Amino acid sequence: MAQACCGPSVAVIQFPGGNCETETARALAAAGCQPEIFRWNRRPSELDAFEAMVIGGGFSYQDRVRAGVIAAHEPIGARLVELAHAGKPILGICNGAQILVEMGLVPGLSPDAVEMALAPNKMMRDGHVVRRDYYCIWTHLKLAAAPERCAWTRVFGPGAVIAMPLAHGEGRFTASDPGLFDTLAANDQIVWQYCDERGTVDDQFPITPNGSARAIAGLCNPAGNVLALMPHPERASWLRQVPQDLPGRYGAERRAAAGDFEALEGAGPSRGLFGSVVEEVRS
Repeated sequence: MAQACCGPSVAVIQFPGGNCETETARALAAAGCQPEIFRWNRRPSELDAFEAMVIGGGFSYQDRVRAGVIAAHEPIGARLVELAHAGKPILGICNGAQILVEMGLVPGLSPDAVEMALAPNKMMRDGHVVRRDYYCIWTHLKLAAAPERCAWTRVFGPGAVIAMPLAHGEGRFTASDPGLFDTLAANDQIVWQYCDERGTVDDQFPITPNGSARAIAGLCNPAGNVLALMPHPERASWLRQVPQDLPGRYGAERRAAAGDFEALEGAGPSRGLFGSVVEEVRS
């Protein structure tokens, strides 16, 4: 899956039940990286050869017990924690985000402690639950931290608004201590928030599609090299992947590109996440 380039080498880690590794590797390659699908049962020390790591989406170990918890305790997990502490960029997408939370890497205030949960979706509107559990839809995200705060956002402009799909049943960032989110906000660890196509953040359904506290879609660790992101950037890395009826800028660009193969093969709204790690490694 690697392409002939001088971009960073990226391990795309797949656990049993993961199902997004191929498209994640393609999205990384399109952004200038050299990806390699890395199975969970390889020697953990082999990860040392890579400059960055991505844990893709899926349903590791069938999401038994709770999503991500079994994968987080595989032998490879201990090496990932060490590499994260050493500063290597790591991105967890959907099930990968759940695994990073279960490893204690995100939010990472107390080293290696599980401080929060990605709980079952509970969509709220005016204090009422209007929907629960699995949900799949395109959504918009607003960059809530400075672009340089996180290794995976370097190429975006301040306050950037992008679009990508989500598909999960357990994506609600929550914690037993509600004060945790005040700390995360003060630390600028809230990287992406759900918003409408104009960039207006709203923690109510349907703008926040899973009931996540503070409309959080993505959180980083204190150092900014590890990002847990619930929506799927690999599914919005080409313009052709954007629905034509999506409101806002990206839907308009997709409609304007109808019948234009070259334009449709151009960068989609989330290509910058993978491009950012190229800049991070170069720097």
